Parts: sequence; C-alpha cells; structure tokens
Amino acid sequence: MKKKYVSTTNACKMCTPMGACLAFRGIEGAMPFLHGSQGCSTYMRRYIISHFREPIDIASSSLGEKHAIYGGGPNLKQGIRNVISKYHPSLIGIGTTCLTETIGDNVPMFISEYKREFPQLDMPVLVPVSTPSYSGTHVDGFHNAVKAVVETLAQAGPRGESLNLLPGFVSPEDLRYLKEIFEDFKIDATILPDISESLDGPALDMYEKIPCGGTPLAAISAMGRAKATVEFGRTLHPDKTAGASLKKRFNIPLFNTGLPVGVRETDRFFEILQNASGKPVPRKYALERGRLIDSYVDGHKYVFEKRAVVYGEEDLVVGITAFLMEIGVLPIRCASGGKSGRFKKAIEQATPEVTEDTLIYEGVDFMDIAEEVERLNPDILIGHSKGFHIARKMNIPLVRVGFPIHDRIGGHRLLHLGYRGTQQLFDRIVNAILEKKQQDSGIGYFYM
Repeated sequence: MKKKYVSTTNACKMCTPMGACLAFRGIEGAMPFLHGSQGCSTYMRRYIISHFREPIDIASSSLGEKHAIYGGGPNLKQGIRNVISKYHPSLIGIGTTCLTETIGDNVPMFISEYKREFPQLDMPVLVPVSTPSYSGTHVDGFHNAVKAVVETLAQAGPRGESLNLLPGFVSPEDLRYLKEIFEDFKIDATILPDISESLDGPALDMYEKIPCGGTPLAAISAMGRAKATVEFGRTLHPDKTAGASLKKRFNIPLFNTGLPVGVRETDRFFEILQNASGKPVPRKYALERGRLIDSYVDGHKYVFEKRAVVYGEEDLVVGITAFLMEIGVLPIRCASGGKSGRFKKAIEQATPEVTEDTLIYEGVDFMDIAEEVERLNPDILIGHSKGFHIARKMNIPLVRVGFPIHDRIGGHRLLHLGYRGTQQLFDRIVNAILEKKQQDSGIGYFYM
C-alpha cells in the first residue's frame, strides 16, 4: 500500500511564477516582475542562473509583513515606476505569488488604477498573469504567461501566410533548431516565446539590463493574422492554451502535437509542416531521419529491454517515453510533479504499445520516485539534476534532460527535439549504459 505523506519531500517541479518569468524573458524588451516578497524573485533568479549560466533580473514589489495586512497595491505601482525608470522596457510581465494571491490582491485593478494615475508616462505594455505556486508547476506558469501575452497583444486583420509556433518550455538549442527547420521549409514563423538569445547570449563588453533577443511585440500582434498555429504539448488543456485562444478569437487553425522527440513524434511534426506549407520535407531532414534509424540498429543490442525510470515535466516525459519504446528500452516508471490529469492518457496516445508494466504517476515528489527506484532497481534514470541523489545512492546512470540542470555545464544547450535532438539523446543513453557496464566489469574491457 502506498504511504500517505502529509508534505511534499523534494518536489518534482519548480514554482509556478518561475515559469512565467522564463516565458516573459522570451519576449523582446520585456522585464519579468513578481508581485510578492523579495525572496520569491531571488529564489527564481538563483535557479534560472544555475541552469542557463546567464544573468537575469526579475523585478519585485518587495512586500513585507505590513502588506500582508494592508495589501500590496502601492508597492506594485511604485515597483512598476521603478522598472520603467531604470530599465525602459517595452513590456512588463507581472506574475503573482502565493502571498499576493492569498491576501487577494487584484492586480488587473491595480494596473488600471496605475494607468489612470500616471497618464503622462510613456507606458510599456503591462501583462498580468495569475501564478501562485500552490496552483501548479513552472510549466503551468509558463503556459499561463504565454496565453496572457497573446490575449493582450494579438490583433485581428487580413490573414497572412506566416505560422505561429508555441513550443512550450524547451531549451535555447531546441529553439535554434526549430528556427532552422522553418528556414529550410521557407516558412515565415513567429515563435513565442523565444529564449534562444535572451537566455543564451554571447559574451558582451557591456552589461545589458534587458538582453537582446526574444519575440518582437509586432510579431506577437501579427499572431492574430497567421495562417495556422502549431502548439506542442499533449497534456495541455484543450481550451486553456494560447493556441486555443487564437483559434477562438481569430479562427486560426490549430495543430496540436506532442514534443517532437523520437521518430514517430517528429514525423508527426514534419507532416504538420508539410500540410501547413504545401512543401515537401527538405532532403536534409530525410537524411537525419535515416541516420537516426541506422543508429537505432547499431545500438539496439545495448539498450534492448533495459529498464528506465523517467521523470520531469509532463510533456517532456511523454516524448521521451515514446522515444524509449521505439528503441526497446522499457520505461517502467514515468513520473511528474504536474497534475494536469492528462499525463497517463497523453503517454498512451503517443505510445500505443505501452504496457501495464509501465506505471504512470503524476503529482509525485522525489520521495515517491526514490522508493520506486529502490524497489525496482532500474538500469537508468532519465530526468533533470534533482534526481542525482537517487542515482548516486543506487549507483545508476543518470541521463540529464530538461530543467533544471544545475550540476553540469551546458544544460541550456542540450538539444532534445527533432531527429537531430533524438540522435543526441540516443547516443547519450547508449553511452551511459556502456559506461556503467565498463565500470562494473572486473576487467574493464574497452571493446564493445
């Protein structure tokens, strides 16, 4: 019988407003702003910097004990004025925190009051979004922020030929690869958000208060006039996403698919691009696909019937699970701290051959995961850095994917998507298994 815990022990998720901050950082000229205590923004910065290895400023209304009683409206307004004067942003993304949601601060009302009080100021776009940590995960905060930005900025007009891509929370390297795909298809696309430069930029002589990069506001406005929208995420609520909002408000066709990890899910993505653009898949990607399948054959004897535990963000786990089934690895446990209610169904849709041996858990913490790992003794763990203590204790290889990766350099440069990203993931998994086999060998043989 499963134990009943009265608390979460090492959550398998990050805070909801952290996801909103990451989404706002993917918009050109935007400044993330958290309405709450100073500690919230400090915590967010610490985690984001440890993964991306880039500086990030997150403004705060800096509430204290007094404001928990009298409300944080004045601090929010003063904080907005400070950000405008110091950073001159084109957009301020204002996420709420547990404190301000609990005391009932009405942020949209405060913003309306602020605009009336200071009509003479050159006002940036102000986008509020509700992101208390007790209501979800960092991925929920990310998607809520994207939806809020689209609903604030997207405008109707004559239908164009561009596509909207809502990729969800993927790495800067994933976004660069997606841009390359659209360029090779000769498709004009708006990717929202785009952290490929703003959270993975070059070394600079002078510090930029707001880094370059991100989706331009004009491009977001034009999303209401696009030919179609492609949205990644099998666990997303079908009526509560930015893509669903664009479809409802502007009648823009919506193509929803899973993260393109593995051959099948990537095939689905390229089929959508073919149908939306009327253009064939460039030969370059047919070759990538062929090389990937060839590597499956080469490495099959090393990974066949190996047993894996996968954990992390729901949609990433869905994609990796589908990929593992392709290569003969048995995903015996799939776990996430998310509570979408669509996790199990999404895995079954992406991976029809999944068996009863694969147990799928949502809303779990790392105590739950550790108990399962100790009981089952899998061959490999696949997930982010927070599972390292389990891998170390059980002497099991850990292949790091997703967010956060704060015990290695380059987590933000990992490519997960497409045939190319799958190729890199496959090689890393095979090599982790081979390395463990070498380490456990009494003779340490080097030819395999």
